[in-house]
Amino acid sequence: MEEIEVPKPVLMPISGKEQKCVGNIFSCSFNAREKKLICVTSGNSYLGSFIVKELLAHGYLVRVTIQHPAEFEDVKDLIGVEDLNLLESVVVTKMEDLQSLCDAFRGCHAVFHTSSFIDPHGISGYSEQKVFLETEVARTVMEACAKAAYIKRCVFTSSLLASIWRNENIDGIIDDSCWSSEEFCRENKLWLALGKTKAEKVAWMKAKELKVNLVTVCPGLLMAPTFPNSHIQTSIPYLKGGQMMLQQGCLAIAEVEKVAKAHVSVYEGMNYGASGRYLCFDGVVRRQQEAIELEKGLKMTGFLLGERHVVLSEEDEEEIPIKISNSKLAALINKINQRLPCKT
Repeated sequence: MEEIEVPKPVLMPISGKEQKCVGNIFSCSFNAREKKLICVTSGNSYLGSFIVKELLAHGYLVRVTIQHPAEFEDVKDLIGVEDLNLLESVVVTKMEDLQSLCDAFRGCHAVFHTSSFIDPHGISGYSEQKVFLETEVARTVMEACAKAAYIKRCVFTSSLLASIWRNENIDGIIDDSCWSSEEFCRENKLWLALGKTKAEKVAWMKAKELKVNLVTVCPGLLMAPTFPNSHIQTSIPYLKGGQMMLQQGCLAIAEVEKVAKAHVSVYEGMNYGASGRYLCFDGVVRRQQEAIELEKGLKMTGFLLGERHVVLSEEDEEEIPIKISNSKLAALINKINQRLPCKT
């Protein structure tokens, strides 16, 4: 494991034992240095960089893994120089290598596994071979958590795709208890959905076997805060099968900043009973005009509605019923909001 040097800020000691709130609704801290060390894998990924920034904003010490030294510049560009200087370290890690991951996780209170690899090529880049890689990395990450993490905790980023694809149009609401059919995903070449499903299942299997305290967050289609300036290439593999998602009322979108906040909330909620899977999204596309706006924003005209769709007036169009639920995450966030703030 090769460590990349990150400039360290000057840390001023706090006299006495004056408590200071750091924006963490669950707990207080004397100083950021006394906060727990957390490792975020693939901190150069789009979501990973937002999670890093959110953890830093809460006062945590953060270690970031990347897979190649050149990706250090990506981390710098995504999180900015100011936050870069707050990192405990940036380490080059081979995601498929157990010892490399153990070295990266050693001494950490928890691991946020955000991505097994960065896929810059869209739908052609996430192939059937990537399914195997994603699954094996998930297995190795859990083994490293069990071996090296100071406290065996893992927040694992999965996807809503791991819940929504089923063999037949089953009535009922999709929630955290639902799993996508591997057979259906394979038959329809939904490789990203298959990879996320298999990887998350393996993570749960290994967590149970190795007694790792695991929670998973399953976000919808990630959107940039400045939409339509979103990461289009990361949207392409997610939206394979998008027409069917739209028709079935499960084309959900999730603003990346809110998804990052949800990851941290779920992690901190583990002290208060948070467990299992959490479906994470802001809204569901229910009307034709919403789908058109999404297509335009992603520069993917016709991808969701087809090239020859009939434009309906607002009066003639019926809203598509929502078939997915994020009520479990909403209940957790509500619990957080009801907790008393820290006393200064």
